[in-house]
Amino acid sequence: MFHTACPARGVVDHVTSKWGVWVLISLRSRSLRFYELRESIQGISEKMLAQTLRALVQDGLVWREVEPTTPPQVTYGLTEFGRDVGEPLTEMLDRITRRLSSQSTG
Repeated sequence: MFHTACPARGVVDHVTSKWGVWVLISLRSRSLRFYELRESIQGISEKMLAQTLRALVQDGLVWREVEPTTPPQVTYGLTEFGRDVGEPLTEMLDRITRRLSSQSTG
């Protein structure tokens, strides 16, 4: 698994990248258009969001749907694989949030 030729290694790198985690968590409850997704993840540039989404779509974690309008509207959502991978990330975020909340009140 730790060999550089292992196909899982690339997927893990994309999921755990600076923005990959936030994209998967942002899409956990519903699909979003590109600009909605960008607004939900403060600090991400349009270029980095596009690169991150491209990698996650290629890995089969995120689906992409283009509506033939002018300009085209692109919507993203989690595949079944993406939901499976994103679930522990969401649990991790929830645990961190609860821990930080309890520290600030205690």
